[in-house]
Amino acid sequence: MHNTFDINIEQISKTEGHADLEVKIRDGKVENVKLKINENKRFYTQAVRNRPFSSVPQFVSRICGTCSIAHLTCSIESLEKCLEINPTEQTELLRKLSVYGMIIRDHALHLYFFCLPDIFKVDSVFDFDESKNYLIKQAFAIKSVGNNLSKIIAGRSVHPTFEKVGHFMHVPSKEEVDGLLTQLIDSRNIVIDLIKIFYECDFEFKRDCNFVALVTKDFSFLEGEIRSTDGTTIQEKDYWTYLKRVIIPYSQSAGFLFNKKEYMVGALSRMNLNKNSINKKSRDDLSEFLKVFPSNNIYHNNLAQAIEILHCIDHSIQILQENEFKKESPPTVKIKEGRGVGVIEAPRGTLYHMIELDKEGKVKFANFVIPTSQNQIKMENDIKLLLPTILEKDRHFIHHELEKVIRAYDPCMSCASHFLKLKWT
Repeated sequence: MHNTFDINIEQISKTEGHADLEVKIRDGKVENVKLKINENKRFYTQAVRNRPFSSVPQFVSRICGTCSIAHLTCSIESLEKCLEINPTEQTELLRKLSVYGMIIRDHALHLYFFCLPDIFKVDSVFDFDESKNYLIKQAFAIKSVGNNLSKIIAGRSVHPTFEKVGHFMHVPSKEEVDGLLTQLIDSRNIVIDLIKIFYECDFEFKRDCNFVALVTKDFSFLEGEIRSTDGTTIQEKDYWTYLKRVIIPYSQSAGFLFNKKEYMVGALSRMNLNKNSINKKSRDDLSEFLKVFPSNNIYHNNLAQAIEILHCIDHSIQILQENEFKKESPPTVKIKEGRGVGVIEAPRGTLYHMIELDKEGKVKFANFVIPTSQNQIKMENDIKLLLPTILEKDRHFIHHELEKVIRAYDPCMSCASHFLKLKWT
């Protein structure tokens, strides 16, 4: 057993920004754990002030590349609530398809390229032997499905241009829809094989936790009630009553408590609270795998992500087969002073955008709550509880287990070739 040592992990990265981890162990006890998110502050909440509302969604989509559709859509929802604009049924369907494309692409990137190497005990996909090369081809195939769905529906897979307040500027043609349907249908079996891999994975780190997610009638990641596994149900507009912002002195990102307790957002939370709402075709094909949930095993977050990919594919197929899209005129917008709250499920969890407008339709105040920030306190506490159980292992094993438990959350930080670098002293 290692009784006294320090762990200094520099530049943890996962798609966006940087983070460090510092751990102090003395006489076999974990004295201190600091998860330092070092992403440079970009001051978006200040930067949107005095901007006309119409420019805000595209601007805030730049908060994140991989999650740009989430920020765009959440911002639009907050403005529609503020301006009392009710999107048409077709606009709501197109938004679902746009978000589904993002979820498919983003989850595929995380699961295939960041998680599968752990399962197959290699450092990266570049170390797969020839028998696993088919997985890389499948990864690009599934990512292509998500990219094409977002491009055709929303204009681009990153920072899309078609989605506006109250409408879509463009709707897909029949030829585009037919091509999407072929690609979506052809991808189903590949995703089911991916789900089986994560179902059979024996990684385990169980911990009682309050799981929080937006609960929707059709698992659409849009519109619903915020619920938690402790029995709390709140309306979207009341989110700030239940969230408490926690300043973490050594981190550039604040943490959050829900009902004064640590909590988790993300695919595992969604599956624990929403699993009966997934698409019927997905539910029929995955009945055995869905028995896993509700679960408090953090690694089941990745199984939940894989299941979400299939749900997004199947619901997209259903929407595209059952609807014919026609160009709609944008709604009449009456500028008014007010406040609107948008809440959607981004790939990594519940995303909140609150925007207040003045009487000229310019932003007076904004507040954005990001999923990874909400998970920060729990991630840190997980490390505190995990370490005492593995101190008798060698340093390489400890190193890898710390990587895995952080990676299970799929935190939104830039991915580097070396996920974690440790300095042992």
